[in-house]
Amino acid sequence: MKLVVFLFLLLQVSGTADSRCFCQLTGDLEDCACDVETIDGFNNDQLFPKLQTLLESDYFRFYKVNLNKPCPFWMDLNQCGLTLCAVQPCSPNEVPEGLRSSSHNKYSAEANEQPDECEKAEHLGAVDVSLSAETREALQDWSKHDDEAERFCVVDDEQSPDSQYVDLLLNPERFTGYKGPEAWQIWNSIYEENCFKPYSIKRPLHPSVFQSGAGSDGGAFYSWLEGQCVEKRAFYRLVSGLHASINIHLSARYLLEDSWFQRKWGHNMSEFRQRFDSELTDGEGPKRLRNLYFLYLIELRAMAKVLPFFLQSSFKLYTGRPEEDRKHKAMLLEILELSRSFPLHFDETSLFGGNEKEAAKLKEDIRLAFLNISRIMDCVGCFKCRLWGKLQTQGLGTALKILFSERQIEALPTSSAQRPTFKLSRQEVVSLFNAFGRVSNSIRELKNFRSLLAEER
Repeated sequence: MKLVVFLFLLLQVSGTADSRCFCQLTGDLEDCACDVETIDGFNNDQLFPKLQTLLESDYFRFYKVNLNKPCPFWMDLNQCGLTLCAVQPCSPNEVPEGLRSSSHNKYSAEANEQPDECEKAEHLGAVDVSLSAETREALQDWSKHDDEAERFCVVDDEQSPDSQYVDLLLNPERFTGYKGPEAWQIWNSIYEENCFKPYSIKRPLHPSVFQSGAGSDGGAFYSWLEGQCVEKRAFYRLVSGLHASINIHLSARYLLEDSWFQRKWGHNMSEFRQRFDSELTDGEGPKRLRNLYFLYLIELRAMAKVLPFFLQSSFKLYTGRPEEDRKHKAMLLEILELSRSFPLHFDETSLFGGNEKEAAKLKEDIRLAFLNISRIMDCVGCFKCRLWGKLQTQGLGTALKILFSERQIEALPTSSAQRPTFKLSRQEVVSLFNAFGRVSNSIRELKNFRSLLAEER
């Protein structure tokens, strides 16, 4: 009889593993008019398959990045020596000619076919509007300053000799073995120095701290967080959601077997539980998963709002292969139209209301905080982690830029002769779609983890 009772209790405990991870992952999300179930259905059944297909195209799989920038905040001499941390850059002949040709305007193939208006001016009264080299350089500096003033993240200089193209499909985001004090320093710097939290308030800590018996002060932290303005709550939840998304990727593509003849990657259930099980994380794991859904809503909203920019006839997904480029732009527009059709979008007008001067100051504080987070990515010791960290923070930064550029997007000119009121570089476009692809993938992977945990019952 005792044996039967023991087996019953054992089955009961193992059967609650999925509920301990997903116990709070249902119903309405905080500060939103949306629920988890609506997002699951929309993403997994409609958006995810289309988006993953687009990201396999040449325009989106090749990302130019500088992985050799020094850490701007501390001396970092502990570069990861693990084989799995390495990034294999592309050789020049592996990148489509349309991407690597610096002479071509990547957004408008027609722009290069139009003769210079100054050269066409043949009438005697033509005014000499040619610029000196110094003036042109000054104008370029002013334009660069204007662009940077709108950005929420650092964008690498694509002309730098240290910037190289990387094939994202050949360098996928997955577990590399990069962990320990160096990895934790990155996230600690992000949370402690850039999330508007006073040092006296202790945030919920890493699962390993709970397991060591140090405990958590999560109650005090969340009491403090709920007392903050909606903008600062949203900022923290975006960072937490991004952290959760990355942890899901590492748990879903974990090195399960490493032998001389093969490497096997797959879902590591133990790793997933360690990061998201409510008992192992003192209740923090399920909150992190809810923040992932908040992140999804923010990036989805940006995808919907940026549609007018991509509808411009001057915008081309230019790789030098006309048929494929037209096909992939049509696919891109279909995804953006689908994003716009989502019924329960996040309402960004709820942010930065009230006193105009105070709202502008708060917006600038948040922009600079996220800009700082994007700079921290250059301190990541694992090059594979640095690559995907830079891409995903840049993508989220681009999404925030879009959300708070509504007037500029609405005022986009209808003629190519007019100066554009809103611009995105190719680097921003590629990071925006790939970053959203990573979050979309995380939502889809949660469905897989639910099923796998249920099978363990």
